[in-house]
Amino acid sequence: MVSHTLSVWRLRSTWYACGAIVLWGSLAPLGVSLGHVPPFFLTGIALLVGSVIGLIRSGFQLRHWKVPLRTLMLGVYGLFGFHFLLFMALRHAPALQANLINYLWPVGMVLLAPFFLPHTRVGASHVLAATLGFVGACLAILSGKSISTGFQWGYVFALGSAWVWASYSLLLQRVPPFSNAAVGLFALVSGTLAMLCHWTWESTPVLAPSDMGMLLLMGLGPLGGAFYLWDAALKHGDARFIGLLAFLTPLLSTVGLLVLRAEWPNPGVVLAATLIIAAAVVGSRAR
Repeated sequence: MVSHTLSVWRLRSTWYACGAIVLWGSLAPLGVSLGHVPPFFLTGIALLVGSVIGLIRSGFQLRHWKVPLRTLMLGVYGLFGFHFLLFMALRHAPALQANLINYLWPVGMVLLAPFFLPHTRVGASHVLAATLGFVGACLAILSGKSISTGFQWGYVFALGSAWVWASYSLLLQRVPPFSNAAVGLFALVSGTLAMLCHWTWESTPVLAPSDMGMLLLMGLGPLGGAFYLWDAALKHGDARFIGLLAFLTPLLSTVGLLVLRAEWPNPGVVLAATLIIAAAVVGSRAR
């Protein structure tokens, strides 16, 4: 009975993780459509929209948002810290390389799991799966593009963003249990901080009605709803396997951009998909 219950929870967590990953896969196409909107402004508005999801999930009862200060700090560390460091990376390094380094976070989830979650271990199968997944993610991100050489300080920020999201994801299992609706509080505080960054470094854009619709989709999807699904997945799932599934994110983003541009996938994208699927299969069989 206990093993059946665990299997059900693991299946649910896999579906929750896949839901979050699909929503994150839409981030690139939406971001291209909102390319003229300053990043901190976009993130701040989307997170504030996303916080309303938590309010609705709580039945408009703010007691469900009550969490210990330590838990709130973890939520803000993840949602705001990740985006802040990523945007700093994109300001001070080529976007392509910064994105590649940032996508070390699924590798971090797999390899760092034993250090954050004492009841887990990493075997050779996990390492092999993480390697396959990362190579696949690199192929999906590069997709025929060339990279420039030379060190840029932005790479340090990109590595920091990868560390933040990997550690945040793993630490969700180390804090006292809290309502999924409380992710709305994380989004509210993080969105407010992002808007402060916008007022400090950016100029406020003039938005068209279509921009408002896109921002709403951002808040309901990749910069809002996805965080609730990710939280639900990691509370009951295997962080190592979920980290491997996350390699699908850059693949889905690339495919989304190809659809937006009415282009066919090149052989590199097909190979990336093969490697990422292989990584998930190897990871699912690892004990």
